[in-house]
Amino acid sequence: MSDVWTVERHLEAGSDDGRALFHRFAEIVARCGEYTTSVAKTTVTFKGPRRGFAGARPSGDRLVGYFDVTYRVDDPRIRRASPYQKDLFVHHFCVDSLEHMDDEFARWIADAYEQAGCGKR
Repeated sequence: MSDVWTVERHLEAGSDDGRALFHRFAEIVARCGEYTTSVAKTTVTFKGPRRGFAGARPSGDRLVGYFDVTYRVDDPRIRRASPYQKDLFVHHFCVDSLEHMDDEFARWIADAYEQAGCGKR
């Protein structure tokens, strides 16, 4: 296999459930506004007009990823949160059902888009 990573290659690594979770994540991102993607071996990064704000990849039946916001989120879906810059926290998440990607989850992604992706922090 080549060393070139694509969204499709990441999707091949996931199960049907993992792919469905990735597609749901991409839908949540698309509702935020214009974005581009940057694909690496570790993740698919979603970039707003100013910078990357979130990333995700299927891992079996789960979706693992991250998002950057100006506040710390305390939730079971968040595996860890740490300061990324003085006013930004990176949150690493893991979800294993579409129900876990609810309105609250979508709000975190929308905040990440505005605060980090659009540089409005």
